[in-house]
Amino acid sequence: MSLRQHLAQLAACLQEPQKVARFQRLCGVEAPPSRSAERREDEKAEAPLAGDPRRRGRQSGATEGPQPPGSDRNQCSAKPDGSGAPNGVRNGLAAELGPASSRRAGSLRRNSLTGEEGELARVSNWPLYYLFCFGTELGNELFYIMFFPFWIWNLDALVGRRLVIIWVLVMYLGQCTKDIIRWPRPSSPPVVKLEVFYNSEYSMPSTHAMSGTAIPISMVLLTYGRWQYPPVYGLILIPCWCSLVCLSRIYMGMHSILDIIAGFLYTILILAVFYPLVDLIDNFNQTHKYAPLIIIGLHLALGIFSFTLDTWSTSRGDTAEILGSGAGIACGSHVAHSVGLLLDPSLEILPLARPPITVTLFGKAILRILIGMIFVLIIRDIMKKITIPLACKIFNIPCDDIRKARQHMEVELPYRYITYGMVGFSITFLVPYIFFFIGIS
Repeated sequence: MSLRQHLAQLAACLQEPQKVARFQRLCGVEAPPSRSAERREDEKAEAPLAGDPRRRGRQSGATEGPQPPGSDRNQCSAKPDGSGAPNGVRNGLAAELGPASSRRAGSLRRNSLTGEEGELARVSNWPLYYLFCFGTELGNELFYIMFFPFWIWNLDALVGRRLVIIWVLVMYLGQCTKDIIRWPRPSSPPVVKLEVFYNSEYSMPSTHAMSGTAIPISMVLLTYGRWQYPPVYGLILIPCWCSLVCLSRIYMGMHSILDIIAGFLYTILILAVFYPLVDLIDNFNQTHKYAPLIIIGLHLALGIFSFTLDTWSTSRGDTAEILGSGAGIACGSHVAHSVGLLLDPSLEILPLARPPITVTLFGKAILRILIGMIFVLIIRDIMKKITIPLACKIFNIPCDDIRKARQHMEVELPYRYITYGMVGFSITFLVPYIFFFIGIS
């Protein structure tokens, strides 16, 4: 047997949903007996529909190995009404689009765009459950919208900006790669889907694993030599952060082992190629005369390209959100640098020492977080209320049902791009200006 055949067998083995289900059972997650009985009844009732390709995908999804990107199983055609299809669900066949059935209960998050909810599950190890819930949140919007501003406002604006550059690059490449490869999520059963917020996306590679690998590694690379701290802290942080995020995605039933490994290795490759360019990109964003025009145009073009890769899924909006945030933060840093609002410390005083923690320092940090986050959330809410109806009006798309309207590129792309572009601009310019004005910068 050739090396290629061995690798194909290994990949098929690592993609098996049974291994995900086994890991879940090992961690104390099982489907309730009622679901198993109901599932068996459904399978009997669906037996006459075996000729339906979609039903065949449901039956074979648990045993088949990786399929080539061009295979029928991985294709996802748009619906006649133009609303698209739920990619990961249609291919992974774990759930149907629309309101949740009586057999599902939202254990974590409800997907407001698809109506899906997490499956009812029996959890016997609650410490692990909450640990992995925390781990999976390290790759969600709530974490990003707090983590990056915290770095920029309270710790080191330069490190925060460059973390965002790396994050945007890694996440964009990961999302586009998903839509090119088009592999399904692990099938359920046997997997228990504890989270379905990203279930309509494809599976390979895991962008949570990519983010969970890129952020800690980049954070250590950017701060080592710039700040004074023992390197052992970084050596502890990287494996702990990365393994927690990666294992949490298997625990939640969202990814196979192969997805996680591929996401990790893909991130290492991206960092090896692009990390040396981060300093150049950041300096260009801050100092070049036409940087804002180039930033906005480039990020918008990348967003339009990503929307052409496949039919609608939640990854469309996520990609536009990532690009919009990156463009807004870069443009905000350009304006802040131009007016002298956020100046990086001189190279002569490096490495920086940790300042003593005092009541004043701690109080200012808390005030910056509270005031800044309130302002950012207000901006996000205002822009959301403006952009969606405006885009619907411009492109003559009915906005009676916001969920359906957002499944059109003409609505979702400008909504996400403009809204989160303003959020990013606020983080690096408007909010720091408020801090300067009230004397807590």
